[in-house]
Amino acid sequence: MRTLCHFTLLLLLCPQLCSAEVSLTPDQLQRVGKRIWQNECAGTVAGLTSWNAGEDFASLGIGHFIWYPAGQRGPFEESFPALVAYLEAQGVSVPAWTHGPCPWQSKTTFEAEAKGGRQVQLRGLLSTTVPQQTSFILERLERALPKMLAQTKQKKRVQGHFEALSQSPEGAFCLIDYVNFKGEGTVATERYRGQGWGLLQVLEGMTAPTPAGFAVAAKAVLTRRVENAPPARQEKRWLQGWHNRCNGYLRQL
Repeated sequence: MRTLCHFTLLLLLCPQLCSAEVSLTPDQLQRVGKRIWQNECAGTVAGLTSWNAGEDFASLGIGHFIWYPAGQRGPFEESFPALVAYLEAQGVSVPAWTHGPCPWQSKTTFEAEAKGGRQVQLRGLLSTTVPQQTSFILERLERALPKMLAQTKQKKRVQGHFEALSQSPEGAFCLIDYVNFKGEGTVATERYRGQGWGLLQVLEGMTAPTPAGFAVAAKAVLTRRVENAPPARQEKRWLQGWHNRCNGYLRQL
């Protein structure tokens, strides 16, 4: 089993595309997981199982991995079933009922069972597998660059910004956190008015290949998302929190 302390941030995956290499220390990797948990769940165990207002899915774990109920599908990529499969592959025992669709059909039914046995069991699993969840997110980033380069018309720009960021722990955190936060930007359904809001769009929009430049571009991309969003989704309520998260990219890891 690959451990976090041996993780080298991408860039060995496809040497013909990438040349830079960044190694994060075990302590830095631990801080990555804690900061993602703080960003998504305020660092609380209770926040590991949530269902946001206006959403049709549960958001679970340090990365708020999406889990759709039976018969529900939306524009956002589902990630919790893949996490369950990953945990099992790492030798973690997971409850049988976590296979298949989310057992709660709505935010109302989910919150009514917040103290029920299944959610207590789920929070126990998620609170004790933070390293594995962090590794799962990192592996998503490993797959992101080739996918982004296959779609963009700005290959040199995207690769250059990705590699420049990956050369510092703080820049690497920008990549790791944002790909978990808003995805790669390569899924066709994750668009409003034909414009995405993922890592690809941020890298395309950057003018300075630094964490500060990443934060500026990310806030612009997220503002555009809110402006393009269907009015019924009322996404403006989330924008300040999203911008605050981007401001956190200026902090030392």
